[in-house]
Amino acid sequence: MNTSHGTSVDPLERARLLERVHAAVLAGDRLSHEPRPVIFESWRRSLAARIDPDLREPPLAFDSGRLDDVRREHPLARWVPMLRQTLLDAADGTSHVMIITDADGNIFWREGDPQVCRDADRVLLAEGTRWAESAIGTNAMGTTLATGVPVQIHSAEHLVRAYHSWTCAACPVRDPDTGALLGAVDLSGPLHTMHPALLALVVAGARLVEGELRWRLAASDDLLRERNAHHLTESGRDAALLSPSGRIVASAPSTRFVPGQRIGLDDSGTVRLDDGEDAEVEPLDGGYLLRVGQRRSHRRPQLSLRLLGDEVPMATVDGVGWELSLRHAEILALLAMNPGGLTAERLALLLHGEQGNPTTVRVEIHRIRNALGQHVVKTRPYRIAADVDSDLHAVREALRQGDADAAVDRAGLLLPHSESVAIRAERDELVAALRGWALGSGDPELLWRFANSDAGRDDLEVLERARDLMAPDAPQRNVLETRLRLLLEETA
Repeated sequence: MNTSHGTSVDPLERARLLERVHAAVLAGDRLSHEPRPVIFESWRRSLAARIDPDLREPPLAFDSGRLDDVRREHPLARWVPMLRQTLLDAADGTSHVMIITDADGNIFWREGDPQVCRDADRVLLAEGTRWAESAIGTNAMGTTLATGVPVQIHSAEHLVRAYHSWTCAACPVRDPDTGALLGAVDLSGPLHTMHPALLALVVAGARLVEGELRWRLAASDDLLRERNAHHLTESGRDAALLSPSGRIVASAPSTRFVPGQRIGLDDSGTVRLDDGEDAEVEPLDGGYLLRVGQRRSHRRPQLSLRLLGDEVPMATVDGVGWELSLRHAEILALLAMNPGGLTAERLALLLHGEQGNPTTVRVEIHRIRNALGQHVVKTRPYRIAADVDSDLHAVREALRQGDADAAVDRAGLLLPHSESVAIRAERDELVAALRGWALGSGDPELLWRFANSDAGRDDLEVLERARDLMAPDAPQRNVLETRLRLLLEETA
């Protein structure tokens, strides 16, 4: 499919072609033209989120009273007049509205051509509504926030049919300090107003805002250094100046700290560095002073995890135990299985598949760190910073060393109630390894013990093999016969 946004492409002709592509994809018919990759992937995400193409309107996230409060505090609020001048004045003579969202796709501001505003109201393209892909499917605002790149969506490239008469272009805006998404800048209008310059225009507007934010950040950093540089020379210790977000702005000569490095802050007044050393955090006007005390060695915490079997999962740190919820047990199991660390996005995928939400993962990690200690689970990426032992590791190690007796004695299903794809795969692999050892051993006693574990209790082949190897007068043989009969009756 010709995906050019050049002026030679008639918007109405292109819209008719897109309608045919849209209908064919949803019907599962053979395609004469392929949608653009960014559109196909967005449709896939939207349909996986159960967005109905015949959905009539997006959800309302904020009513007018609450909207005034939240957008007053939003970091893009001060740049709305500049964006209005940049986008709407540059698009003078065309029928467009400028839209600015927050990072969740909620429309905070909408201004522009009065007639287009009235048309937008009829389809709830309005302030206070939510336009994330997960809420209303493929659209420029939601898709640019989902992908992190500028995007132009025309006519039937929108998943929801109600917006096939619209064309839109959007670009994300990021915080230059943290890299976090702040929101999106969008121009939308009737489909006949499609023009390649619209995407370049919204990109220019977003970059202009980011440039202003970057300039203010640099000025704030300069002021923090100017006011507090004496702390770095007076401390006589490793020290650094931190921005409010925990970014190192300046450090003492010959220090271990590098400008731009990030330090995870909390309200305790201290942080534990990656090498196990404690540092003091002192509030300053416009940031913090980080000072490391006398260097001393710190023993890494000892973390023990109980993950196998039907018992409540447990975490024990230096002898102190906590019962774990299933979700927290899954997260700790995945971190233990991936000692190099995982991002929030990767954890969300391993836990929930494509429906995973990194924000939910971050909340759960925060709760785990509060319970077990900030020094046990680290961030960026999420990883366990402790010496870990677990029943899962013990079974794996016994199998690696060929100690089938020890492995079977510890046999149990890994978090048997977990539906995580990654946990289920590890669970199945462990059971297959134990089962293979037991069946291949030819040892009736080993088979008997495996047949009485969670992993082998309902395994017909294991029960039959154990029965056949038992002496005719062995008491276990009668037990195995009874269990086999019951299982066969259940499966009949």
